[in-house]
Amino acid sequence: MRVAIVGGARTPFVKAAGVFAQYSALDLGIHVVTACVERLGIDPSVIDELYFGTVLVDPRIPNLAREIILRSGLPKTTNGHFVSNNCITGLVAANAAREAILSGRIKAAIVGGSESMSNPTLTFPRRGESFFFKLNKARRLTQKLAVASSFRPGFLAPQAPSPKEPSTGLTMGQHCEIMAQEYGVGRADQDQVALASHQRAFQAKNQGILAEQIVPLGGVGEDNLIRGDTSLEKLSALPAVFDRSGKGTISAGNSSALTDGASAVCLMLDSYARELGLSILGYLDAVEFAAVPPGDGLLMAPALALPKVMANVGMQISQCDVFEIHEAFSAQVLCNLLAWENGWDRFRDVGAIGAIPRDRMNVFGGSIALGHPFAATGGRLLLNTCAALKSRGGQKGLISVCAAGGGAAAAAISLR
Repeated sequence: MRVAIVGGARTPFVKAAGVFAQYSALDLGIHVVTACVERLGIDPSVIDELYFGTVLVDPRIPNLAREIILRSGLPKTTNGHFVSNNCITGLVAANAAREAILSGRIKAAIVGGSESMSNPTLTFPRRGESFFFKLNKARRLTQKLAVASSFRPGFLAPQAPSPKEPSTGLTMGQHCEIMAQEYGVGRADQDQVALASHQRAFQAKNQGILAEQIVPLGGVGEDNLIRGDTSLEKLSALPAVFDRSGKGTISAGNSSALTDGASAVCLMLDSYARELGLSILGYLDAVEFAAVPPGDGLLMAPALALPKVMANVGMQISQCDVFEIHEAFSAQVLCNLLAWENGWDRFRDVGAIGAIPRDRMNVFGGSIALGHPFAATGGRLLLNTCAALKSRGGQKGLISVCAAGGGAAAAAISLR
């Protein structure tokens, strides 16, 4: 009994506040889930459950998955499970579906996520929220007037979701600067990772590889963050954005951008997929999670998660044909590469697993070039891994994703 990846779809990944600004996370999710089912050519009733999420949560839609079901053509009796876990949301959704399939409870599910960074839900300042809550609860005119007398104009100032870690007060970029300086990861190496990401994504785009995953939306048919004409000279000219003391190394060019997009992937019991006559793109053999205290390196948990999933499936670095390493920042990738190669002394039970060959890493580009709509990245990585393995004649792939809060996920994919 195995869990097969039988198909999927994603929107173009595009720069936030741009061509997808009119679409909500719900709109994007409906689009990819509908397209996923249509591409498979199956009766929608085949899908038992939908596991779908977003990170920029809209409180007006508490169960995004269920609302997508009600609008996408899936039977209204389909169960919908909402998932939200920062950048690993897509893999959390995939793991939940995988475990449900292996348990025998279901046979098929769609997993994924969508992100509209163009349309975050705005809130009032805490004091403003308290004011309006009290005003709403007041019943008599005298009570309302008493509450109204405490009003201040600042109560109306809208607030976007904070990029700061709730536990530390620092942004992810600031944390990554600390990691880069601690591990001696320099600007030139970071820019080289970014350059490779754009060059490989540009090549994959020109070869039509990315187009096979994409379902156009609103007249947009391709990712628009890929910079095939960039260079080390252009990248090195960009200023540091998180540490401007002169020591900073992280720029807009070696970081993933704010992105709108969505992805959906269909997972199915392998015997059921064959019964339905569906092609199997690959198998989701294992998913593992890890977490570290933010002070030990906010984005260093992949150093633990990837060895865990490799141990789970009994794989060595030399046996892996493709590595999909999420590029939140070039610095985060490089810090984890060092930990995997040399071991991580802060967690002595995790030794070195070896150096990951760069020519097997993010062969179609990574999040720096393609974009990073938080909840949609996991689905893209699943599809990319299967496509890369097929393209290169490989059999085994590994996925690694870091997440806010000191979390991470890793997954093992095989073609046979």
